[in-house]
Amino acid sequence: MVRLVRAGSSYVRSAMFPIKNERTLEDFFINRFGRELYQTFFKDYTEKVWGTSCRDIGADWGAQRIKGLSITKAVKHALGSMFRRDGDLAQKHTETSLIERFIYPKLGPGQLWEQVAKRVAASGGELHYGWRAAELRVADERIEAVRFDNAETGESRWETVDYVFSTMPVRELVASLGDALPDEVRTYGAQLEYRDFMTVGLLLKRFRIAERTLGKKSLPDNWIYIQERDVKVGRVQVFNNWSPYMVADPEQIWIGLEYFCNEGDELWEMPDEQMIALAIEEMRRLEFIEAEDVIDATVLRMPKAYPGYFGEGYKHMDEIRAALDGFENLFLVGRNGMHRYNNQDHSMLTSMVAVDNIIAGRSDKENVWSVNTEDDYHEQK
Repeated sequence: MVRLVRAGSSYVRSAMFPIKNERTLEDFFINRFGRELYQTFFKDYTEKVWGTSCRDIGADWGAQRIKGLSITKAVKHALGSMFRRDGDLAQKHTETSLIERFIYPKLGPGQLWEQVAKRVAASGGELHYGWRAAELRVADERIEAVRFDNAETGESRWETVDYVFSTMPVRELVASLGDALPDEVRTYGAQLEYRDFMTVGLLLKRFRIAERTLGKKSLPDNWIYIQERDVKVGRVQVFNNWSPYMVADPEQIWIGLEYFCNEGDELWEMPDEQMIALAIEEMRRLEFIEAEDVIDATVLRMPKAYPGYFGEGYKHMDEIRAALDGFENLFLVGRNGMHRYNNQDHSMLTSMVAVDNIIAGRSDKENVWSVNTEDDYHEQK
C-alpha cells in the first residue's frame, strides 16, 4: 500500500510539473508515469533492451511505441475490462500496449509468410532464396539494377529492376549505394546503431512458478518482463499461450528466454551449451524452474533485431531518409528498412501503402513514413 501511495504521488507531481524540454526517453517515461513507476517498471528493463541509459535514448522512441499510453489510460482500461465480453476482438481503439486478445497464426508468424510465398508462386512470381542484395546501381535518380550474391555457391548476378522495396538495415542499404550518395550521408549511415537479440528455448516437464503461485500447470501470460538487474534475461515468452499448436505435447511447457546483446560481444559469442546453462541457472535463481525440469533446449540469434534511437548516425536520420527517398523507385519499408521500431502490423502496412503509391502514380513517400504516426494509423485515434 505504501508503494502504491508513493507511486501515485510521484505521478501527480509529474502531471502537475512535467519536464518541459522532453528530450530523452527518461523524460518521456517520467512525464507519463511518474518517477517512482519509471524506476520500478521501465528503467532497468529498457536499459537491458538497449544496452544504454534511458538518458541517452531519444524521447521519440517512447512517442512512437507507446504514444497514447499513460497511467490514467491504463487504469481506465483495467476498470473497463471488467465489463467487456471475454473473447471480443473489437479493439480498434485500444492502445497496442493494452490489447488483451488478438488473432495469431496457429504455427507462429512464419506461417503467414509461407502462405504469402505460395500465393506469389501461384500468381507467376518467382522467389529466390539464399541470395543477398549486395550492391545497387543508380542511373537518373533511379535504381537501375541490383547485384545479388549467393554465399553458398559464391555466385553473383545483376538483375535489372523497376522498383526496389528495401527491408535490409539502412546501414547496409547506404553502404550498397556507394558513391551514389553524398559523403556525409554515407558517414551518417555507417554510424547507425542496432541492438541484437537471442532467444534460448527451454522445453519443460514442469513450470514451477505457475505451480507455486497459481496451483496450475502454466502461467496465463504470453510475455513476462524481467526487471531484476542481477540476471541478464530480459523477457520470458510462454509459447503455449501464443498457440497450443506450437507445442507438440500439451503436457509440456515451451518457453523462450530473450536476451539483448550486441553482435560480437561476450553474450553473443557464448557457445550454445554455455548459453543454455546460463539460461537454466537464471530461471532457477528466479524460481521459475529447476534444472531437472528441462527436457530440451535450443539457441537462436537474430542480428540487428532493434534499430537504435541513439548515437551519431540516428541524429542525422532525417538527412539519410531524404537522400534515400530521392531515388524515385526505391521504397524503404519495415522495421529495419526504415530504421523505425514499428510493430509487425505497421511494418506490413508500410509495404501496402508503398504499393498503393505505385498504382496511384504518387511519387512522394510521406504517407509511407507516416504509418504509425499520423491519425489514420494511430494505435489510439
